[in-house]
Amino acid sequence: MPEQRNHKGRTFGRRALLGATALAAAGSTALTTRTAQARPNDPTTFVLVHGANGNAASFAALTAGLAAAGHRVLPVDLPGHGPQGNFPLSYQAPQDLDGFATAPSPVLADVTLADNVRHVTKLVRRVARHGPVILLGHSMGGATITRVANEVPDLIARLIYLTAFCCVELRSVVDAFLTPEGETTLLPTIPGTGDPEQLGVNRTNWRSADPEFIDAAREALAADYDKAAFRAALNGFEPDEAAAVATDDARGHPGSWGRVPRTYIRCTADRAIPPALQDRMIDEADAATGDNRFDVRSLDAPHLGPQDPAPLLRILTRLA
Repeated sequence: MPEQRNHKGRTFGRRALLGATALAAAGSTALTTRTAQARPNDPTTFVLVHGANGNAASFAALTAGLAAAGHRVLPVDLPGHGPQGNFPLSYQAPQDLDGFATAPSPVLADVTLADNVRHVTKLVRRVARHGPVILLGHSMGGATITRVANEVPDLIARLIYLTAFCCVELRSVVDAFLTPEGETTLLPTIPGTGDPEQLGVNRTNWRSADPEFIDAAREALAADYDKAAFRAALNGFEPDEAAAVATDDARGHPGSWGRVPRTYIRCTADRAIPPALQDRMIDEADAATGDNRFDVRSLDAPHLGPQDPAPLLRILTRLA
């Protein structure tokens, strides 16, 4: 499996990763004036940020449930995802696996974590005019929401990490996987394709019919899903993820990010981000901001969250 180097020269399989600007003074003043128009009793807006290989549709069930409970919901397509996603003809059936391994990824190959942060920050600025914003990140989406909170902490009522990366001492997503707590992840067992060094993306053939591939992916991501539910999830994944997002600096700053109230939803059956790694990130964040500690909730669920979203919806609606 091709390897990816982090900033210290250590290696980690690129395909194992799922699961990215400071205000000018005048812009900050204008923004404060606009957001002051929002009233505390205005409906909360949940801004939902997907992880690697995901898109806004990854939150379909959650979006429907939150909206039905009376909340405003904005699921985000990060740059190069959703309508901008890369789906080469070789990815369609009948698949041309050789062609798929070398097909370019014209948008995602150049995407960085900073691009994700700019995109989500812009959306947060817009929706904060209408009421409180709760910013949720799943998996690698946690790196994006942390950096957004560095930029606009006063526009975010709460950060929610759904079995997500929260880097404070650890520099990046890759560095988190290189810890003793991250070494049991099953993500490296999911085969990838192509050369990330040439493509600029980590590429996975989620449409593979190989039983060994499907079993490995299910064990890593959603071991307790029934087979039909997991196949439905597979069909929503995108084949490419920007390689740079996992190695870019994802650390939260105690003076900005550290001021925002935050919740961590632990998924105790997660085999992609092991519970021990989730707990390490929680502890390091709490140590950096002793007067603003994580509100921690736990779900008996795998990396993709519970197959039935009801337990997760109960947590989110209470937080709102």
